Amino acid sequence: QVQLVESGGGLVQPGGSLRLSCTVSDDISTVAVMAWYRQAPGKQYQLVATVRNTGTVSYNDLVRGRFTISRDDARRAVHLQMNSLKPEDTAIYYCNRWPTPFPDSWGQGTQVTVSS
Repeated sequence: QVQLVESGGGLVQPGGSLRLSCTVSDDISTVAVMAWYRQAPGKQYQLVATVRNTGTVSYNDLVRGRFTISRDDARRAVHLQMNSLKPEDTAIYYCNRWPTPFPDSWGQGTQVTVSS
């Protein structure tokens, strides 16, 4: 069973930055696409960004130009640099495989709160 541990969240003022990290228990070099998701209170999971093992990235329109996703397969890690944060970015952030998450693998996530 793959384990994912997210970290780096916190409370930040609008316009601030955070860098999220996700460590994966298994080798991800053969995983074609890793992703960051988020879930705001009372809302469904939302795909935030994806990164292929070729380096190709894609972003939700809501975060494009502000967030940057990256992966370090040697360290089994996926990162999300978040700049120019907005209150609507407030959510719990998770990483996982895309489009099919690893079975029974969702971690605790990391809480991001953007508020003045």
